[in-house]
Amino acid sequence: MIDTKKRSLLRLAGLSALAASAVLVGCGKKEEPAPAPAAAAPAAAPKPEPLKIAFAYVGPVGDAGWTYAHDQGRKAVEAEFGDKVKTSYVENVPEAADAERVIRQMVSEGNKLIFGTTFGYMDPMMKVAADEKGVKFEHGTGFKTAENMRTYDSRTYEGAYLAGIIAGASTKTNTLGVVGSIPIPEVIRNINSFTLGAQSVNPKVKTKVVWIGKWFDPPKEGEAAQSLINQGVDVLFQNTDSTAVLQTAEKNKKLAFGWDSDMSSFAKEAHLGSAVINWGPYYKKAVKDALDGTWKTGQEWWGVKEGAIDLVSISDKVPADVKAKVDAAKAGLKDGSFHPWKGPVVDQAGKTVVEKDKVPDDKFMLGITFYVKGVEGKVPSGDKK
Repeated sequence: MIDTKKRSLLRLAGLSALAASAVLVGCGKKEEPAPAPAAAAPAAAPKPEPLKIAFAYVGPVGDAGWTYAHDQGRKAVEAEFGDKVKTSYVENVPEAADAERVIRQMVSEGNKLIFGTTFGYMDPMMKVAADEKGVKFEHGTGFKTAENMRTYDSRTYEGAYLAGIIAGASTKTNTLGVVGSIPIPEVIRNINSFTLGAQSVNPKVKTKVVWIGKWFDPPKEGEAAQSLINQGVDVLFQNTDSTAVLQTAEKNKKLAFGWDSDMSSFAKEAHLGSAVINWGPYYKKAVKDALDGTWKTGQEWWGVKEGAIDLVSISDKVPADVKAKVDAAKAGLKDGSFHPWKGPVVDQAGKTVVEKDKVPDDKFMLGITFYVKGVEGKVPSGDKK
């Protein structure tokens, strides 16, 4: 039989061993707490919707002239701003009530910047702008503005003057011809500027004009050009949108100029140079203004100085001294030291309209509705708004 005292000692030893074991366990490495679940990454900010921009064109994109030049400007916008913009266009939009319908449709499609690229869209755009304050409108060649409608234009008269320098030096009959579109100040100003440029190198020149009442009508443009050639014209100029005038000159072995775009490839023998418009610089500025919130109404008029006007692809038939005169005038236009209408300028009736050494302001230039001395015929009594 086990002694009771001895049994108590054994029990005590066993309890001590258990206690020691518990101490050893307590002194071991503590268990790390479970990591907290990772915070969810913030959701990426939604990509901003592109600015929707629409262009209304008066002619077809393939006219090789006015509308083609505008569409090149649209493409320059796409290249500059990428997926920040989404552009579209409607071509052959009449300068009539239908223009309002097309522009309202552009608004309904979500466009927030709309360019109307011809004079006759002015009143329709004003109507839509009054109803659609959340949309910005840009009207080409007009003069009416609103809180959300700005006008823009190019100083095409500068390109016309540069072409005139070459025309005055190239004519053998001293008789120049112009195919005119619509008798508005813009076009009359270009006819006069062409004549002034020619007179700067050849005071004997006179200019005949045939009006067709349209911007783009190749058959009528060709007929008008032929009529001028039949009247003794040997150098042709135009303020219309197709290549028909240049091509008619080529068929008749006469000389002519491209207008709005480089038309040198359409009549290589007749082509003396092309007075071109580069709409890209202005269109990129307008879109940037809309994107960064700095857009505001007003009137913009850009020329050689801003890179919007140039005379390009000058023919090898043009003598070096004449090219030098063109370059000198171009440099003066760029730095502001030269103005094609610096006085004295005399109108068709012999009245001095710009005094000697005076430079007319833009208000005068925008309101020209008369012919200068040397232009034959009368200005038609059409709409000169």
